[in-house]
Amino acid sequence: MLSHKGPIVRNAMTIDVEDYFQVSAFAAHIARDSWDSQPCRVERNIARILALLDEHHTHATFFTLGWIAERYPQLVRAIVDNGHELASHGYGHQRASDLTPEQFRADITRAKGLLEDIGGVAVRGYRAPSFSIGSRNLWALETLREAGHSYSSSIYPVVHDHYGMPEAPRFAFRPLNDDLQEFPPSTVHLFGRNLPAGGGGYFRLMPYALSRWLMRRVNNTDGEPCMFYFHPWEIDPEQPRQTGIGFKTRFRHYVNLDRMEGRIAHLLRDFQWDRVDRVFMKDAA
Repeated sequence: MLSHKGPIVRNAMTIDVEDYFQVSAFAAHIARDSWDSQPCRVERNIARILALLDEHHTHATFFTLGWIAERYPQLVRAIVDNGHELASHGYGHQRASDLTPEQFRADITRAKGLLEDIGGVAVRGYRAPSFSIGSRNLWALETLREAGHSYSSSIYPVVHDHYGMPEAPRFAFRPLNDDLQEFPPSTVHLFGRNLPAGGGGYFRLMPYALSRWLMRRVNNTDGEPCMFYFHPWEIDPEQPRQTGIGFKTRFRHYVNLDRMEGRIAHLLRDFQWDRVDRVFMKDAA
């Protein structure tokens, strides 16, 4: 059994602020121009997450869509007022790999400006929707740097059918050999491959004890902090159910939604957590 004794490691807790109808897997089923007519549930879910974090005296980083910020500015202010880090998830949840360089620049610039104007704080971090920066569009990192971002959490070093760059480093690195830093979601290297240990659907699917073991291995064997992520819709089993979607998409999206909030609470008790900038950025206050 892997021991969890030793120095306490602070890990990075992150939330990708988007609503259920904006996930990439539903893009072919829910038209983008219908988003404003969809029942929006992100406000109530973020309120629950803020209360949960406050209960456990935890601060986190919220990678927030500009589309959400524009329509729910009070949500952005609540994130900042509660001491959390405000970061960017782009404007319209379009995968970076689907955008031209000009479109990508416009998307991240629009989102960063909106978030900073509403939140009244500098936005240093960015996470691409669906971790959609990889070997084929590394140019996006230079664009992020030029737009004023200090770090990204957009490259997932795993094999996946929709994203992933398995050859990328598992821990923090400087992909451009300059100021921009990349902080990948956590993985554990076992059996010759990187196994996801950083949250999302994997966390909902795996037994909690296995997820905890993987994260403790990152802390104790690798001596590194974990980068964990989840979405507001993942704690919302009552969200509107989509029809006409395939079995794989349905399973990935809806599996164990009713258990997620309880598992997050366990996670907040079992590990030490903080904002990305405080965990990884040496110059953060």
